[in-house]
Amino acid sequence: MDYYKVNSKNLSLLKERVSVPTYDRTNVKAGILHIGIGGFHRAHEAFYTDELLNKNSNSNWGICGVALLSFDQRIYQTLKDQNGLYTLIVKELDGTLTKTIIGSIVDYLFAPENPIAVIERIANPEIKIITLTITEGGYNYNEATGEFEIENPSIQKDLKNPNDPKTVFGYLTQGLKLRKENNVSGCTIQSCDNIQGNGHVTKKMLLSYVKHAEPELVSWIESHVSFPNSMVDRITPATVSADMAALKETSGIEDAWPVVCEPFKQWVIEDDFIAGRPAWEKVGAQFVEDVVPYEKMKLSLLNAGHSVLGILGTLIGYSTIDEVVNDTVVSAFLEAYMEQEVIPTLGDLEGVDLNEYKKSLLQRFGNIYIKDQVDRICSESSAKIPKFMLPTVQSQLKDGGSIELAAFVIASWAIYSLGVDENGTKIPIKDAVKAVLHEKAVAAKSNPKAFLDIESIFGSLADSESFVEVFTKSYQNIMQFGVKKCLIDLNSKF
Repeated sequence: MDYYKVNSKNLSLLKERVSVPTYDRTNVKAGILHIGIGGFHRAHEAFYTDELLNKNSNSNWGICGVALLSFDQRIYQTLKDQNGLYTLIVKELDGTLTKTIIGSIVDYLFAPENPIAVIERIANPEIKIITLTITEGGYNYNEATGEFEIENPSIQKDLKNPNDPKTVFGYLTQGLKLRKENNVSGCTIQSCDNIQGNGHVTKKMLLSYVKHAEPELVSWIESHVSFPNSMVDRITPATVSADMAALKETSGIEDAWPVVCEPFKQWVIEDDFIAGRPAWEKVGAQFVEDVVPYEKMKLSLLNAGHSVLGILGTLIGYSTIDEVVNDTVVSAFLEAYMEQEVIPTLGDLEGVDLNEYKKSLLQRFGNIYIKDQVDRICSESSAKIPKFMLPTVQSQLKDGGSIELAAFVIASWAIYSLGVDENGTKIPIKDAVKAVLHEKAVAAKSNPKAFLDIESIFGSLADSESFVEVFTKSYQNIMQFGVKKCLIDLNSKF
């Protein structure tokens, strides 16, 4: 078998082996600027956009991808070398691989290399939509108060060096300022991150920064920029060398950074685009008036479920999510958590059968071909737990519902934060506040409540006597008997 690298020159050869773009990429203009061109974006928004372009739809909706941070240089260089092309590998439930070359990213910029080029591109009249996947932690707000953290050193540096920004807020502010100065029409900024009310959050955080950086710009943004909420869903594990090797072996394709994902995908979007939008609904996206019920369902069931599996599975000694969920003791606990503590907080969702959704999640988590690493799921838990689990806890506390299962998970997180699993193996903790978590985790060994005293994560949860009582009992039981024995005992109760 001959081997071909992924690039524009080889597309005609690759089309004999896998699906490739049917549209002329040289005629596609970038009407979308996307910041954060990681795996999820390339499995989700870029995929939907590629599907739409394949329908011979409006060719003004290609994507210009921006690699924002210095450690994003590798993905930028890969896309540059491959002319923006990459392989999307969908791992079906039966183990088959569906392989597609995606062509919707038609331009790419590396922000640290040329900040002004990114600012000018944001101001380009052809850009109608700016989309973001900057992770939950990228929005720079205090988890407890919901307020923008203006004292963040990176933010302060951007305020002092507006033409050499490092944060998304610095870039957006200067780009929008240039749009205003050049009398360019407004645009839409759309978050594609797992944050409830992500459009509202994006607007609030951006305006909080703008009030300090360019206060005269605030009213222009409020009049000329829209911030639709959205809910995104597609499990996209980190690509590993085995994925690249399998792609080369089965299809003769050499791709320096393919993307692996599950077959399921979902995108629910508030239809609030001030300067037009692609007809993503033609390829499966759902436009609605109110995203909130859908995103609440997804965050508190799928995302929280992932965190439950990641934390408990890591402590037990598993390395991938499918291994964890295929342990019947853990999956029974997760099902009980969703049934007893989450679903009661969701109410009725039009067009959604929550029990069927719950079953589909267990099936998706259990896909043995995805091999989603538990350390990826557990990374930045300090930004995830407050969004995925704590709203459920607060709602249940308010209504007098069960909190025992959520408390068990958070107690497990406190023990996880010590950095060693139950087999004595070191846990590679990846978290922006890793040092604080470890400090409080050590203190919790003598006083479990100490872990809940991280106000930036838990807010006033430590003031809830009923939660502290259940949390403390769970912590002590796990330390004495281990996670698995405790799960068996809990499962017998629910």
